[in-house]
Amino acid sequence: MDKVVATPAEAVAGISDGATLAVGGFGLCGIPSVLIAELHRSGVADLEVVSNNCGVDEWGLGILLQSKQIRRMVSSYVGENKEFARQYLEGELEVELTPQGTLAERLRAGGAGIPAFYTPTGVGSQVADGGLPWKYDGSGGVAVASPPKEVRVFDGDEREFVLEHAIVADFGLVRAWKGDRHGNLVFNKTSRNFNPLAAMSGRVTVAEVEELVEPGQLDPDEVHLPGIYVHRVLPLTPEQAADKRIEKRTVRPSTEA
Repeated sequence: MDKVVATPAEAVAGISDGATLAVGGFGLCGIPSVLIAELHRSGVADLEVVSNNCGVDEWGLGILLQSKQIRRMVSSYVGENKEFARQYLEGELEVELTPQGTLAERLRAGGAGIPAFYTPTGVGSQVADGGLPWKYDGSGGVAVASPPKEVRVFDGDEREFVLEHAIVADFGLVRAWKGDRHGNLVFNKTSRNFNPLAAMSGRVTVAEVEELVEPGQLDPDEVHLPGIYVHRVLPLTPEQAADKRIEKRTVRPSTEA
């Protein structure tokens, strides 16, 4: 099945107000920037976004945040984004902070058809006990707090484990280094990060690919994500593929006279 679409608009067709999106990337590495830009252009709003972080000011998911198109974030790390902090503390944005490994497993479980799982991560903290501020009221008070979760001990183990629910998103948005017309994807080094997991989590997954190849050109052993999880493939132009940002550029001062 040829899953290639011609335009970003076609790639994100069907994403409407109130949709839940699982978005790949870590910091600014491996983010589906072209798909995000198209969502920004479309004006879709009231989004719930599941992603490790929310980009930075004026790039990545930070673009959607700046334009108030995101209602709720499920994330692990929310630094590097002053607008995110402002919206959260002023009660404009709901935020569910989740331990990073737990977030990864919740996405993977959603794609694997596992409704929930137990983990020791978070036991003895507000992650399990509840009370984490999900949304402030704008005056410093907590309008919505996280509920307590089920905690239990299993036979033969003295440790406690907390129940975490899988995440299944309406759409998954990811970026790959290579992809074929059937949706098989290869990610480049660290850009693999959350991308396979976000793709697995989406009921409909859209992949923007830097290089489109024909079926059979990818060695099956090098495929990181099989095409069964991918529904649309958007080939990028060379300019789009090359447009990658660095979160913190660090250089040494010149030693030349």
